[in-house]
Amino acid sequence: MSNRSEYVVVANLASTGLGVKVAAALGFKFTTMICKQFADGENFHAFPEDIAGKALIIVASTHTESSHQELMDLIQGGRYYNAASVNVVIPYLGYSTMERAKRKRGYFEIPKGVTRTRQIFRARPDFVAFVDLHSEAVLHAHGGDISTKHIWTGELVVEHLQKMDIGEYVLVSPDYGFSKQVAKLASLLNCSHTAADKDRYDTDKTIVSQVSSVVKGKTAVICDDMIRTGGSIIQTAERCMDAGATGIAVLASHLVMAGGARQRFLDNSITKVIGSDSYPGRVSDDLLEVYSLAPLLAKILKGHLVIR
Repeated sequence: MSNRSEYVVVANLASTGLGVKVAAALGFKFTTMICKQFADGENFHAFPEDIAGKALIIVASTHTESSHQELMDLIQGGRYYNAASVNVVIPYLGYSTMERAKRKRGYFEIPKGVTRTRQIFRARPDFVAFVDLHSEAVLHAHGGDISTKHIWTGELVVEHLQKMDIGEYVLVSPDYGFSKQVAKLASLLNCSHTAADKDRYDTDKTIVSQVSSVVKGKTAVICDDMIRTGGSIIQTAERCMDAGATGIAVLASHLVMAGGARQRFLDNSITKVIGSDSYPGRVSDDLLEVYSLAPLLAKILKGHLVIR
């Protein structure tokens, strides 16, 4: 496809802001879905134009039940109205930390990271891209007939950090599980990195025991794929200060910031949190430094769809 009128860019309601930015980066107009809610709570969706024979691009984070279902409806609507292809970008995948079926203490956890993603695949999109997944296991939750891509945001992070004035810094992973990604990022930034010793003893509870003295006299930039409640990050920050760090910054792709995380960060002298706009509603303010995924997502889509 070379005619720009042959592409339609839409988003679920929560990701509309990012969808508009992605469309602009692609040089396309953004198409706003017609949405209504009936008195009984049922939702009405309609494409405002004929999408038959066009490449449909959907930008949709699935951070809530309704956002997940809305994405399902958009994919299936694209199929129903004979889009030439249905291409999905999921900036933030809900339930992404539940990728394994755990059996312990008398319960059998449903691995919703996999089951929810399988629902998306069964709606028959042609292409699905995910951003900084907690685990790549979800990429394989289909029968091999769907093109998938895991987008790493490292190049955007490097670009953003190089513009910031935070002095000499060390990248710190809050656990060894994420240290490989942190090492990759540190190599691009040409800086030191280390990992904390962390043990998880309950669903949202961890203990961070120590951090290497490599942080001494430097700003510790604590890196993770997402900030949920911030508990382990705060513990890591405390251990970094114990090891001689002169300041703390936090870097994460997905700024969930649930359960009072923002206030806890402020109470613990963490004054800068850097992350993307993957999670709907996150914008820069006195604490958050938010960069947009739009240029990177547009680049990936251009490559996949061969847009010139």
